[in-house]
Amino acid sequence: MIIDSHAHVVMPPQSFRYMAELVGGRANPSTNPNIPDEAVRKQAEELVRSMDAVGTDIQFISPRPYLQMHSVKPARVTELWTRHCNDLIKRFVDMFPDRFRGVAGLPQHMHESPAEKCVAELKRCVNELGFVGTLLNPDPTEGDGPAPAGLGDPFWYPLYEAMTELDVPALIHSAGSCNPRESYTLKFINEENIAVISLLESTVFEKFPNLKIVVAHGGGAIPYQMGRFRSWSVRRNSPVTFDEQLKKLYFDTCNYSKDSIELLLKVAGTDNVLFGTEKPGTGSARDPISGRDYDDMKPVIDSIEWLTDEQRKNIFECNCTRVYTRAFRNYKGA
Repeated sequence: MIIDSHAHVVMPPQSFRYMAELVGGRANPSTNPNIPDEAVRKQAEELVRSMDAVGTDIQFISPRPYLQMHSVKPARVTELWTRHCNDLIKRFVDMFPDRFRGVAGLPQHMHESPAEKCVAELKRCVNELGFVGTLLNPDPTEGDGPAPAGLGDPFWYPLYEAMTELDVPALIHSAGSCNPRESYTLKFINEENIAVISLLESTVFEKFPNLKIVVAHGGGAIPYQMGRFRSWSVRRNSPVTFDEQLKKLYFDTCNYSKDSIELLLKVAGTDNVLFGTEKPGTGSARDPISGRDYDDMKPVIDSIEWLTDEQRKNIFECNCTRVYTRAFRNYKGA
């Protein structure tokens, strides 16, 4: 089975009209987001066709991160939009229960604590909608002002408590960027770097030993700068090596470079890497060398000669089922 652990919902046109109403009306839209089933099905079928074209059996879909509007004022905008996106994902899953699983967006906003709105929405998504994980944005200011404390800070503990209680992992994924020097794609990578170091410098995993964190896009730059962080760990007199600390985290393969994926697998270990493509997304452009889209990642993994069949199976399937334990409860197969 090929499980794409990192993908996003394809929004129907009516959703973007609702978004414009939310922003323009400052969370007082003049219309309700009543999207007919045929419009939802059209987008869901488009996504299924994309999956079939590259041999993906199941995708975990979440809201489009750069559209989450975490810095838009008032906070009620992202609250309503997040609920709309999560409800839309639920409809995708209900239409194609053998092809999709839901991953929640959270109504994060600026410096607000995740203790109330985020935890409540996560519990709704998991307990009522059957979602299997959540996105987590380390910087809901989106670069518009001072960022909140790093992910190792108690500021985030209410969310970690809810995640461990519900047994769902978080995919570390930044959202938009308000900084003209930093595109949202670069923002993703930078926030992943900060998130990894903040978590590994902290006592989060001692306080929450069952917490599961997946770092998107191959871990930002961390796996590719290991010499610097190994030295940093020694200079801090860390009781364990940086390599050992890194094993507390999981990573996906949304990187689109064979050389980088090979290095990630060697550094993080094949048991800590989950197959992910984000298709369709940033990587959905034709590679002139291979003739495939950059985010057609299965042939890339298959072409890594030193991987055993068991290791490939772990990357494509078993690691994901182990981390996202809710995803296949009562699953009958495609």
